[in-house]
Amino acid sequence: MVAGAAAEDAVRIAKSLPELRVGLHLVTIEGPAVLDPAEIPDLVDGRGWFPGDQFRLGVRYFFSPKVRRQLAKEIRAQFTAFAVTGLRLNHADAHKHMHMHPTVGAMMIDIGREFGLPRIRVPAEPPGVMAACGTPVGLGDRALYRFTALLRRRAARAGLAMNDHCFGLAWSGHMTAERLLALGARLPEGESEIYFHPAARQDVRLDALMPDYEHEAELAALCDARVRRLFSFDPIAPTQAGP
Repeated sequence: MVAGAAAEDAVRIAKSLPELRVGLHLVTIEGPAVLDPAEIPDLVDGRGWFPGDQFRLGVRYFFSPKVRRQLAKEIRAQFTAFAVTGLRLNHADAHKHMHMHPTVGAMMIDIGREFGLPRIRVPAEPPGVMAACGTPVGLGDRALYRFTALLRRRAARAGLAMNDHCFGLAWSGHMTAERLLALGARLPEGESEIYFHPAARQDVRLDALMPDYEHEAELAALCDARVRRLFSFDPIAPTQAGP
């Protein structure tokens, strides 16, 4: 999140780890914008924050030409801000998977290509794998999985690389070591991404935005020796599942 409060510190850390592949986590919902609120008044509040109402935002992004113009301007500003860091752009995704929205996804891909974007994350969590891990799978989960095909086709037409599978949706904020061990034994063929929200401690902002997330437990899961052995985390090998 290039406009996040800790962005500068994150860039410093990333530059100290040259093998780390870093991407843009595009913010178009419930987070800070790069541009001044006066430039995008129909997108953000007076603080420069996007609202959190996903349905209402989705409707406005799809139907309002004025909103879409401001959205494209902000997305381009976020890619520009990433470029200014000097880090190599490895991939892009979006906060709360808003790139699943046809408008946001198309803009992320089209504008991203101008900045050399090579790959995106497709949040496709296989229902069969989750069911095998003991997690109930509903019609909504299956519908979302099928809907990811639209983003996949658009990325393929743009010549972008992408993952085959993604895990972290059903267990978002609750990625325990036990769940990872169960998942590791059932990973499907292909390239899988696993995403987390780890933190060393809680703070006021985490409590406000993700009050039920187990951030410290997720960090413990990533550091668990059994998990590390099973997944063999390797920042060089792109086909290995990792954080």
